[in-house]
Amino acid sequence: MDCKAGDSIVEIGSFHGRSAIVLASAAPAGVAVTTIDPHAGNDRGPQEIDGFVDEAEQDHQQFLTNLRAAGVDGRINHLRQFSDAAHGGVDGDVTLLYIDGAHRFAPARSDLMAWGARVAPGGTMLVHDSFSSVGVTLALLVTTMVNGRFAYRGRSGSLAQFERRNLTMTERVANVGAHVVQLPWFARNVVVKALITARLGRLARLLGSDGTWPY
Repeated sequence: MDCKAGDSIVEIGSFHGRSAIVLASAAPAGVAVTTIDPHAGNDRGPQEIDGFVDEAEQDHQQFLTNLRAAGVDGRINHLRQFSDAAHGGVDGDVTLLYIDGAHRFAPARSDLMAWGARVAPGGTMLVHDSFSSVGVTLALLVTTMVNGRFAYRGRSGSLAQFERRNLTMTERVANVGAHVVQLPWFARNVVVKALITARLGRLARLLGSDGTWPY
């Protein structure tokens, strides 16, 4: 992690805190770590968009418990807000932005545009469920693929990495190609999800699935 004292890490979408613990544990001393999650019972996970209000406070308490158990609760400034309302809780530029928020197109696009604009030149943006979630992937295609502000640097599974920089025209063309190359893998993930939803896991295994939801 290329962060130093005075830098800022922001995570959007913490749920129970596993990724927050990794970020806070790896961050050098003096790096501000902010996590943003409303714990409102919506966008909890695959096919869990709404209707989980009763679980919301449980999710928040589990998040806090996990941070304490890992010994990183004192390192993290948690904003229990929706991401579009949380900008005032973070000062200055962001060195590392990790997005694992709402996976629907509109909020995913909003996170990529609004919070992406706050990533410092040379900074990093990590996006979970890239080329796996339909909403996130469509949001990437209308933002990072064409806006000329982020260079695609590859992915580990569905965790895609982008570097904040102003691309030349040649680099922009190459950046479009780098996104397009991922689309067959995206199509495969969409088909696997459809087969799992239809309880046709045996057919999903023909596409290399182990029967679990692809991330």
